[in-house]
Amino acid sequence: MSTSFPLDGMRVRFSGETNVGITRDHNEDSFYLPTHDRLAIVADGMGGHASGEVASRLAVETIANYFQTTEEAQELTWPYKMDRGHRFQTNRLVSAIKLANLKIYDEAERNSSCHGMGTTVVSALFANGALLIGHVGDSRLYRLRDGKLEQMTQDHSLLNDYIKMKRLSATEIANFQHKNVIVRALGMKPSVEVDVIVDQPRLGDLYLLCTDGLSGMVPDAELAEIATSVSDLDKLCERLVTAANDHGGLDNITVVCARLEPL
Repeated sequence: MSTSFPLDGMRVRFSGETNVGITRDHNEDSFYLPTHDRLAIVADGMGGHASGEVASRLAVETIANYFQTTEEAQELTWPYKMDRGHRFQTNRLVSAIKLANLKIYDEAERNSSCHGMGTTVVSALFANGALLIGHVGDSRLYRLRDGKLEQMTQDHSLLNDYIKMKRLSATEIANFQHKNVIVRALGMKPSVEVDVIVDQPRLGDLYLLCTDGLSGMVPDAELAEIATSVSDLDKLCERLVTAANDHGGLDNITVVCARLEPL
């Protein structure tokens, strides 16, 4: 069921869906929809067995709980050195993700069954006047504006590193043998670099957060076609999951949609 919150003379409406896919026997993805902060989170756990879902759940819970704890207590907001080039809410988002990273890393060190676990994360915080995107890994955030779909985040993956360094051809990209290798994720090290993007939302914008179970299965052109043809957000999330499964459903599939609507 979708929920909505006022934002700068508009409303931002959220909906989300997760699915195990066709070939996996359990779901290592997690997601979070807003309860009071206009915050959405998607995480894709890694590590196999139960540890991947432990990592993704820890990420989502830590980030969400951090926002609840620091909502009225700004002196608690800075367990890490503050980047004074960023606004308060950006530092809050980055600190939450870094804290999640440390909790996952510590749990993996402490618990032998969780050794090697990690998770991607992509988060979207609708603050007054801006959308703040924080992300680590290859879970993505897309923006659909005026019928054009744009990938806002850059994958922290071996494939993307090769694309940036070597300018691989379309054929080489399609045949790349290590598409699933992530070069940055939560839980890999005690500290992590968080990419931050600031966007200015407009009325009618649709933001799509997803794991690679969607983006790796459904071409961007098809994502755009579905997103422009389905107006109901709950049905849109369901349709995107169905599309990923129609393309093979090789991984867990998670999507959260957020759209700017009139009041």
